[in-house]
Amino acid sequence: MLEELEVRNLGPIRSAVLTPGRGMTAITGETGAGKSMLLSAIRLISGATASVGRVSAGADSAWAQGIFDVDENGKAAGLAQDAGVLDAESQETDPDPDEIGRRELFLSRTVPASGRSRAVLCGHSVPRNVLGNVAAELVTIHGQADQLRLASPARQREFLDMAADDQAEREAYRQAWERLQTIDQRLSNVTNQEASTRQRADYLRESIEQINKVDPKPDEDEELKEKRSRVENAAEIAQGVGAALSALDASSVDSDSDAQSASDAINHAIQALHAIHVGGAFTEAADRLESLNADLSDIVFSLSNEMDTDEDAEGLDAINSRIHQLDELTRRWGPTLADVTAWRDKAAFEVEDLDASPEKVEEIKARHKQAFDEAMKAAEALSKKRKAAAAALANTVTKELSALAMAGAGLEIRVVRRNAGLKGNASTKSDEGQTTSATWPLDANGIDDIEFLFTPFPGSPQLPMGKSASGGELSRLMLALELAVAEKRTAGSSDMTFIFDEVDAGVGGKAAVELGKRLAKLSQTSQVIVVTHLAQVASWADFQFVVSKGSAKAQSANSQASVETTVNEVTGEARIHEIARMLSGSESATSLSHAQELLNSSKL
Repeated sequence: MLEELEVRNLGPIRSAVLTPGRGMTAITGETGAGKSMLLSAIRLISGATASVGRVSAGADSAWAQGIFDVDENGKAAGLAQDAGVLDAESQETDPDPDEIGRRELFLSRTVPASGRSRAVLCGHSVPRNVLGNVAAELVTIHGQADQLRLASPARQREFLDMAADDQAEREAYRQAWERLQTIDQRLSNVTNQEASTRQRADYLRESIEQINKVDPKPDEDEELKEKRSRVENAAEIAQGVGAALSALDASSVDSDSDAQSASDAINHAIQALHAIHVGGAFTEAADRLESLNADLSDIVFSLSNEMDTDEDAEGLDAINSRIHQLDELTRRWGPTLADVTAWRDKAAFEVEDLDASPEKVEEIKARHKQAFDEAMKAAEALSKKRKAAAAALANTVTKELSALAMAGAGLEIRVVRRNAGLKGNASTKSDEGQTTSATWPLDANGIDDIEFLFTPFPGSPQLPMGKSASGGELSRLMLALELAVAEKRTAGSSDMTFIFDEVDAGVGGKAAVELGKRLAKLSQTSQVIVVTHLAQVASWADFQFVVSKGSAKAQSANSQASVETTVNEVTGEARIHEIARMLSGSESATSLSHAQELLNSSKL
């Protein structure tokens, strides 16, 4: 529920705090005092479009914030957590026992005099639609500008489902629908796409055959390119290796050579150093030369082996041909030979899946028909529950409208079975008699088209919700609807705050008393805030706030005084005086007596 609404620099309201309690709160005040600004503030924190024209004159920005007490396991808290603005660490370490399982959500909005507005959820900037999604779970505004909420068929279906208490039927249908969608997609894959499937399978088989024919080995292409390079540069390699060996060890090239090798020269140096018996640096130098001589011997041995290698220049054409074959594979399925073989192995599994036998196709068709029949059965059960609830809900609402000074008004809720022809997720070919998704009467929500039709006065044609009725009539219709489903709301629905504006338009006398009584009745299950000019309505409230206007001091000698609006709670004698003013426009002894009497009688 809404614990606190704070507003700054919004229209004539420079600074105001509204703290509605549980139950019913009435907002009253003279016409033009600025009551609408409080609704504007709530719409702002609910994600509505911001208007810079609402910023108070001379102010840099307008700001509104609502603090809501919510169930920590409720949908609003879940949406806030999904947005990344709530976590377990934000909980108090030692909460009050009455606050266990509860959280506070802070929804605020800043509207600068120029520039873009900023939405903030629990201290974190969020997109405006995130703020709106959270607020939609906390606040429902019934005013002339907000009645289109129930004008959409989707919202009407949701409302009827709540009244029908059909969660079990909807869940059974949801599961059946998902099974049908899954099997329908499989059937589509093996029937509608048979030609393309065959083409794909043929391509895979030909590709696998081509790869297997070449039979590539891991890294074979790199090894062949290295070998080709050696063959192409054989003469240069022989000349360079020979010169290097001649310098290091001439005997390895010419057995008749008596030239001293580099290894022999190093050995003489080692012996000379060991002949010095001082040790220390000389011994260390000798050890390093011995290590160097060992490396030198390995180099000479390796180069000698290279001299013995006989590169086959005549095999160069075969090497190039093989490299060309491997390059073709990597170009098509690479970039490496490892990728080529991996693709081949994966393709082999895909071919198996694509080779659906006629028996497999018939099996899938049989499962498809069974899934469709099960979905239709679940849809029929859901439709039956909805139709029964629609009749009961329409009857209850019509009776409530009569008590709300709308005798002759009525509501009809039509639950009409949808005709075949609604396209499903996929179109499937079938044998004669096979139901396909192109002729399904089903969708994700069942088999019904639902429409709320409102008759605002005797002789009026039935009107779709939200069209051609006055704001007051629609507000009273919404009140009647909310009263009709108050007992059907799920656990945690007390978190919802209902705000009624213009609900008392065109109402007076006994009908006004009945209107206030019904608002008070709704407030037993949910928080209710009503903007009213009728004492008969305000008297039923548990809390009452008065919006009044007065002159503000001039900011400077050259500026003029402006009009400012204040919001104050009235209790005790102050509330009696406000009710008296609403009754007769005066605070005479008679009107004060009538006000006290009205307050005393406005009890459930």
